[in-house]
Amino acid sequence: MSHQVHAFEPPERFVAGTVGPPGERTFFLQARGDGRLVSVALEKVQVSLLAEKLEELLAEATRRFGVELPDAPAVVSDNEPLETPVDEEFRVGTLGLAYDVDTATVVIEAIAAGETAEGELGDDDLDDAEESDDEPDDDLDRLRVRLTPQAARAFIDRARRVVAAGRPPCPLCGQPLDPAGHLCPRHNGYHR
Repeated sequence: MSHQVHAFEPPERFVAGTVGPPGERTFFLQARGDGRLVSVALEKVQVSLLAEKLEELLAEATRRFGVELPDAPAVVSDNEPLETPVDEEFRVGTLGLAYDVDTATVVIEAIAAGETAEGELGDDDLDDAEESDDEPDDDLDRLRVRLTPQAARAFIDRARRVVAAGRPPCPLCGQPLDPAGHLCPRHNGYHR
């Protein structure tokens, strides 16, 4: 089966967003450009780590290559919801980041989760994997986006707001508070 590479170099819009009420949200990366709309699902922690690692990548690009970055997004923050229809192309298993010095852009690649988990390979599969010259992810769908440093900064800002917009944490244990109540382990299971 062939894989698809959804490339947006650059996209008209690239955002992180959610569908559903707090506590039941599904997180998405969504790219739009050239009349196409691609949405891929991922976990909340992946969105948070992507924003964090993008920030580190931009700081490293500034340090090593002298890339000038604005402190805040140069454009007005994108607070619009995800565009509809939000059809999941695939669930993200791996995220990759790179800085392209030649074009002064950030490359984000979201790769679909594989059909088998790493620990499920048999001894015969390990021998085949060692002999293969291809990357193990070459046959998986992927979303590739190329952003300017300013667009990457705007993505980071929105991603952090989306992650923070969930349920507030319990001040005692840090677990998310449910609207119906919270069984806090610090209160020996009594509702709070």
